Amino acid sequence: MKIVSSVAIDAAIERLEGLDENQYEAQMEVFADAQPVIFAWLFSEQFDLLTEEEKGYLQYITLIIWSASEQVNGKAEQVSEDQLGEAEEANFEVAENLAGKSLSEKLDVFFEDYEQEELLALAEEAILEDEDDPEGIVTKEGRELIFVALKTVIDVLT
Repeated sequence: MKIVSSVAIDAAIERLEGLDENQYEAQMEVFADAQPVIFAWLFSEQFDLLTEEEKGYLQYITLIIWSASEQVNGKAEQVSEDQLGEAEEANFEVAENLAGKSLSEKLDVFFEDYEQEELLALAEEAILEDEDDPEGIVTKEGRELIFVALKTVIDVLT
């Protein structure tokens, strides 16, 4: 598996930002067909703690990750429920073992020896972008859940 570069990530963002609402919905349908397990998981009750805006943002960042990954590595095999569940469990276990640490300390652990560093940096930026803005998309409560979800997506797609 090739490393997904920041150039590929930026290109994916640019492509998605250039879409109108109908084109974006069509792209989500392509993603849903390509990765139905991940798509269903993103809409599952597991994310009920997130605001509607956070859920949409999680889905958008996932679409960027998938798009950039496919651009670099070609079409990925469909992820199974077992693959997704195992990756998710492993990531939540790491997060739980870091209870009491600051968010930045927790994030640092995920970066140690991680091959897809640029994609993980995208996930980190996504949750910290509006960190000091009380009206930002990602709430303090949603940060860790969104990061772990995005890390899980990266793990299973790459």
